[in-house]
Amino acid sequence: MWIVPYILIGAGLTLFAVLMKERYLSFWAQKPADYTDGPMFDIRERFNGPIVCEGVIYGPTGRVTSRFVADFEASWNGNVGKMTETFHYDSGNVQNREWTLTLGNDGKIKAEAPDLVGSGSGEQSGSSVVLNYKIKLSDEAGGHVLDTTDWMYLMENGSIMNRSQFRKFGIKVAELVATMRPKNEVYAGE
Repeated sequence: MWIVPYILIGAGLTLFAVLMKERYLSFWAQKPADYTDGPMFDIRERFNGPIVCEGVIYGPTGRVTSRFVADFEASWNGNVGKMTETFHYDSGNVQNREWTLTLGNDGKIKAEAPDLVGSGSGEQSGSSVVLNYKIKLSDEAGGHVLDTTDWMYLMENGSIMNRSQFRKFGIKVAELVATMRPKNEVYAGE
């Protein structure tokens, strides 16, 4: 009889510890203010012209479920940008998306695309950009709506590292890691 309160207290402490880890020691713990040092990431400059993107998608078990190479084309009219993306997956599938990005004078970003539910929001700060949005998968991918967080980090050589997590009911179901760079740029060693 006395053991039940100890089990409940133990379960409560375990749940509290898991929630605190997620909040303070994980992907979600990042804030734009964490990246005020380093090169300045201005999306009007970095997402402009032809861009090549290469990446992998990890499934819920942590294994790579898909690889892709994508071509982006971006242009700006003041603080409003259009970016088209064409993804070529290792499965042979091709996916197209067109973003409209609106940058506020305060660094806040509004993101819109046909496969988003509503519009996304984000911020550029220092060497990083974060975007949060709900994406609706294609019918052949199940048609699920996933909560997405994209973190992009500007590297010293001008490349962009992208890490995204996709969640359903708060549970991580996929993660994407990719690089982006100007398409015509050649790096030492190539």
